[in-house]
Amino acid sequence: MSSFHRLPDLALRSHGGSVTAASDESFAEKESLIRPGRPGFRPETFGNKGQVYDGWETRRRREPGHDWAVVRLGMPGVIRGVVIDTAWFKGNYPTHARVAATAVEGHPSPAEVLAAPWTEIVPLSPLKGDAEHAFEVLDEGRYTHVRLDIHPDGGVARLRVHGEVRPDLSVHDGLGLDLAALANGGLVTACSDEFYSAPNNVIAPGLARHQAEGWETARRRGGGNDWLVIRLAGRGVVRLAEIDTTNLLFNSPGAVALTGVDGEREVELLPRTRLQPDTPHRFRLAAEEPVTHVRVDIYPDGGLARVRLHGHLA
Repeated sequence: MSSFHRLPDLALRSHGGSVTAASDESFAEKESLIRPGRPGFRPETFGNKGQVYDGWETRRRREPGHDWAVVRLGMPGVIRGVVIDTAWFKGNYPTHARVAATAVEGHPSPAEVLAAPWTEIVPLSPLKGDAEHAFEVLDEGRYTHVRLDIHPDGGVARLRVHGEVRPDLSVHDGLGLDLAALANGGLVTACSDEFYSAPNNVIAPGLARHQAEGWETARRRGGGNDWLVIRLAGRGVVRLAEIDTTNLLFNSPGAVALTGVDGEREVELLPRTRLQPDTPHRFRLAAEEPVTHVRVDIYPDGGLARVRLHGHLA
């Protein structure tokens, strides 16, 4: 697996992404491109448009040109890698694809986005049927939208756009914000264990619908405890911590502690504190020192649905 796979999917629907326009979606809807999870398939399942696919599929092109779809990234940022997945499309996949990106601030219409200048981030590349295709991106630009061009037509199950979040935090000037939020530029940079699910889930947008949308470790059989480190959106003072164990009924931690880190300096934000299963917990914090990272220790193991660290940028 390429290293960029560990970075968040900037286009994911549950991260706020949207497929805003497409040249065609006669057989299967464009919105499927950015759905969470692996594509599904049930053979011989036919609707009024033919076999039902969990993906985006265009009609058979009878004229020159190619099909395309535009995705607004839920979290603007620097793109480090793209995955084009043709899962289950075996006789109807495109032979080639290209990906371009652009940056249009504010809330542009699809027409305004299409009219913007585009930068090619993945050149025209051959595709196979029923396969994942990973492409590393070296461009350092910050982008808000991507365009998937398929040649000449066919079906793509998923488009993943992995990268580093680069939000516009100026909208928070003079206001508080969640310093840990993935959408604000927070990132889990270290973790003791991610056996069941990815640690970046705990700072993802929205609420976890089930256990897999949080972070859960394996059962610890030795000493010690599990932990993760969150790089904050910026150096700031954390005033309120939300530790959510929702959906964790029999596998929530017994306790949690929070430690702020600023260079070599450590600041106790929350001493070891008891947690309850399936419960959102809120803790006011007294520390006044700004920090750049927060270590979340759970005792001894288990899972968290979400971690929110509200405060002010220093």
